[in-house]
Amino acid sequence: MEIKYAKNKVEIYCTDLKAAIKLFGGNKQLAISLQSKINSIKAAVVLKDIIVIKNNNFHKLEGNLNGYFAIDVKTRKDPWRIIFRPLDEEYSIFVPCHIDEISSIVKCVEIKEVSKHYE
Repeated sequence: MEIKYAKNKVEIYCTDLKAAIKLFGGNKQLAISLQSKINSIKAAVVLKDIIVIKNNNFHKLEGNLNGYFAIDVKTRKDPWRIIFRPLDEEYSIFVPCHIDEISSIVKCVEIKEVSKHYE
């Protein structure tokens, strides 16, 4: 699966272990877990491949993040998550975004941020 990044800073956190360790306040395990999740997204053929992995805790976001989805960086107990939205073959967002209808065709996502819940 192809990954686009909303900002350069987000791409650096997701692709550079040293930057990720800094983001997580020195927590190397979280940084390694982030790298692993990014690699699993890249290895997926379609979004459904990510959704079906139970420990990802794939979930829809609401409010000002309507249209976005998230997966946990490490576990449900950790507050960190990867926030993204599916893109079509022209790199446009799906409107409306009915994940059940599009998950088996989405081959690109845009990662908005890696952040703590409720921050």
